[in-house]
Amino acid sequence: MSESPERTTPDPRPPQGPKEPAPHLAERRLSGNPVFEGVLLKIQRDTARAADGTECVREYTLHPGASAIIPVFDNGDLLLERQWRYPLNRSFLEFPAGKLDAGEDPLVSAIRELREETGYSASHWARAGQMHPVISYSTEVIHLFFAKGLTMGSAALEAGECLDVVRLPQDDFFKAVHQGQVTDAKTMTAAFWLSQWRAGVWQPDWFAPSA
Repeated sequence: MSESPERTTPDPRPPQGPKEPAPHLAERRLSGNPVFEGVLLKIQRDTARAADGTECVREYTLHPGASAIIPVFDNGDLLLERQWRYPLNRSFLEFPAGKLDAGEDPLVSAIRELREETGYSASHWARAGQMHPVISYSTEVIHLFFAKGLTMGSAALEAGECLDVVRLPQDDFFKAVHQGQVTDAKTMTAAFWLSQWRAGVWQPDWFAPSA
């Protein structure tokens, strides 16, 4: 690991939106620089001024973003994965997901990741918003999609990418959530959207992606 020399670089964070509801809480960046650049993550250290005038150090990871998919079979069953997550030294039951390539549309990423990780393709998709899994120390945003009209093909896993593809009835999935067997943040958020759909509170707006 090598640290970059001290310097102030352009602000790498997403810009503030025009409809920011609490501009009086904004923290102003004074200076900052990257302190580590890895294969996936970049670590940034900034000095900022809080709303009360306090000067603070803010350290955070820069992440390219990701797409996650909730694949639903025609009978309502769900397609999930179980894979090993090295930082926590255990396997997790989760929905398929993968990071965005530079400048990539989240839907394109979702279509690719579903096919590469599970072998399945989907004829219809629906957007279910975004989630920010770790707002205290990361810029990561995950785009959530439902997928249906599943067709089995061949997976194309990368070297070192090992996982089990798991098919679960929805009742079994929610039982696993309630029993604490599902703790992955994106999968828990997906469970919320799925429960809203099941309850008739929200309906997916399905579309067929253009070729």
